[in-house]
Amino acid sequence: MADTKKTKKPAKTTVKPKKVLPKVETIEPETVGEAKQLEEQPYWQLTDDEVLLRSPEPDDDYKTSDSWRVFRIMSEFVTGFDNMATITRGVSVFGSARTDENNEYYQAAVETGKLLAEAGFEVITGGGPGIMEAANRGAHQAGKVSVGCNIELPFEQKPNPYLTKSLTFKYFFVRKTVFIKYSNAYIIFPGGFGTLDELFEALTLIQTRKIRNFPVVMFGSQYWRGLLQWITSTMLHEKNINEEDLGLIHLTDSPKDAVDFIIRTCHASENGNGNGK
Repeated sequence: MADTKKTKKPAKTTVKPKKVLPKVETIEPETVGEAKQLEEQPYWQLTDDEVLLRSPEPDDDYKTSDSWRVFRIMSEFVTGFDNMATITRGVSVFGSARTDENNEYYQAAVETGKLLAEAGFEVITGGGPGIMEAANRGAHQAGKVSVGCNIELPFEQKPNPYLTKSLTFKYFFVRKTVFIKYSNAYIIFPGGFGTLDELFEALTLIQTRKIRNFPVVMFGSQYWRGLLQWITSTMLHEKNINEEDLGLIHLTDSPKDAVDFIIRTCHASENGNGNGK
């Protein structure tokens, strides 16, 4: 009699596919139909910062985990330090990437960059358009050192054409370290969240004495008035800062005054170098 027992088939194992976000090239649509199709696609590109800062997934391979990523971060620090080693009198200029060349702040940033360069400072910016381009443009007009520290973003940001030294970083915190390390002063033009981030990063490091007190200039009294009023009326009133903390900021509307203030402060410091290098 034939054996009627059926052989039990092994259970199928399924491998959970990893989530991969597609990289989408920037395309200018020629028709309304093409524009609608682009609206349905994700506009971002997956950056190293996003990978680093996201929570780990259970099925992440060991070789792509955070412990291995440290070597890439270390490499970026080494590359940044090597390329910036000759910058000894840097001044970083920050401001909006959206400011066009007809804007009064753009013109002021060009003049500021030129005056800084003529005074013997190397002009450092984020390397992109807007205020960054303007400050680099001024230094370039003076025939001096013009540095751009660009950042990999989900959407493409091209280096501006006025750079004598150009670097591109994958990690924001590495780039911010380079700004601080090689700057003797900061000039903050009107800008958005990124500009505020650089402003308060510097003020925090000075206030907590992680770096020596170096000049922090806020350019554009009308633009910054509301923020400074809130800092005075709310933060100071609630005793979350001291009155001496307000002395860390120099407010001006004049490129010459901004540069003169930096020159005076740097010369008055113990070793002629605002950040204690």
